[in-house]
Amino acid sequence: MAGDATAPRFALVTGGSSGIGLETARGLKAHFDVVGIVGRNPQRLASAAEDLSEGEGRIETFQADFGSLRDVRRLADEVKQRFDSLSVLVNNAGVWHRERTLTKDGYEETFAVNHLAHFLLTNDLEDLLVSAAPARVVNVSSSMHVRPKSLNWDDLMFEKDFRGFWAYGHSKLANVLFSNELARRWKDIGVTSNALNPGNVRSRITRNNVFLNALHRSPLARLIIMSEEEGARTSIYVATSPDLEGVTGRYFDKVRESRASKAARDPDASKRLWEVSDHLVYSALG
Repeated sequence: MAGDATAPRFALVTGGSSGIGLETARGLKAHFDVVGIVGRNPQRLASAAEDLSEGEGRIETFQADFGSLRDVRRLADEVKQRFDSLSVLVNNAGVWHRERTLTKDGYEETFAVNHLAHFLLTNDLEDLLVSAAPARVVNVSSSMHVRPKSLNWDDLMFEKDFRGFWAYGHSKLANVLFSNELARRWKDIGVTSNALNPGNVRSRITRNNVFLNALHRSPLARLIIMSEEEGARTSIYVATSPDLEGVTGRYFDKVRESRASKAARDPDASKRLWEVSDHLVYSALG
């Protein structure tokens, strides 16, 4: 089903109030009539909206806590009330913790925010995406998805041995697996799903890691680590490039199609993750 060419076109970026998400929203403004940005902090959202106010396109802000699946569901309902359709959803929000932290639902926060929240939001916005078809879901992963050789099926919440790097890589592997399974399940409804690595970027996601935060703020970082604007290029490309119309189930690395890890390409793991995620989400929602 083709979208109405005269209707306003909407895009939504999670984690859009700062970092790569903010720069992604800035880039999408030239392509869409309305760009929604999702963030947890109301003051930061307001500041981002003011920053993005110049030029084409209108900015809409949505406040939500991805550490609460009930709040993610509320967010989806709010988006459906304010948007008539959704041409692009960029699942960009993410966290990285040194210490094991639990969400309001009792889940390990890195996995819950980086994966489960986007799993729920994407599924809840299916009707809006179909209304805008051809539409795109863009899942921001990381090169760190290659570290785990498999998801930690016996301990997804890292109750036994939490390490920040490992938990983050684990969640990023989940992003690619989810993206691939979404592409398989939605291949006939006019909505594509692709995952990407933005590159090694100086971003706020490392603010809870003293060493990485100091490194990213150092003069050396400006020479060897990408800026947030540079890091947003792949998300903007995957969201808007005419060359990717109808392309689904792929992985992109710094604006080029690449090959995700062997673990990320496992169709059985993708299907299993979907089923486990569905159980976890709806157990939390009751």
